[in-house]
Amino acid sequence: MIIDILTLFPESFSYLNSSILKRAQENNKIQINLIDIRQFSLDKHKKCDDYPFGGGAGMLMTAQPIFDAVKSVKRENSHIILPSPSGYVLNSKRAKELSSFEHLIFICGHYEGIDQRIIDLFKPEEISIGDYVLTGGELPTMVIIDCLSRFVDGVITSESLDEESFSSGGLEYPQYTRPQVFEGLEVPQVLLSGNHQEIAKWRKAEALKRTQTVRPDLLDN
Repeated sequence: MIIDILTLFPESFSYLNSSILKRAQENNKIQINLIDIRQFSLDKHKKCDDYPFGGGAGMLMTAQPIFDAVKSVKRENSHIILPSPSGYVLNSKRAKELSSFEHLIFICGHYEGIDQRIIDLFKPEEISIGDYVLTGGELPTMVIIDCLSRFVDGVITSESLDEESFSSGGLEYPQYTRPQVFEGLEVPQVLLSGNHQEIAKWRKAEALKRTQTVRPDLLDN
């Protein structure tokens, strides 16, 4: 999978070169490219924003630099994503679907967003990571990439995917590691029993209990 990120702030993406995502790139499972939108501005000062027509607070990213940046990387098989509070909220199912695309292009908006004509021309998939507003598209882009990358074959083990939250429609069971006792709190005895059937039964019950308490809406769905 190739991921091209169009942004005014390429320096924001150092996280993508750490931990699991770093290994995924080193193992050629994912290729991530950062494209500086400013380099496509025809303004002599590389300006990429202006006041919105009709007035209003803040500045809006202009169409031309984004348009040319997209055209520089767009291919026949490209799928364009615009992180936006106006989009649908990302879920695990859609993240898995996105992991099957060969080429993703992310447009990171900033300030008050981007000129609507970019959306009209390229018809990107608008995705939100929650019902709140951030100062730019860089953070949601990293969240979406981190989420979908886990479903790319070979990035993490299939066992990890099978047992985590949302894989079966609910939340994951509690987990423990050494020491056996910490601050007076002990690991549940069933996990130390070696009885895999009882452990599986306990985990299923605890996952259901957690889902009922924290996210009962998942059970309705």
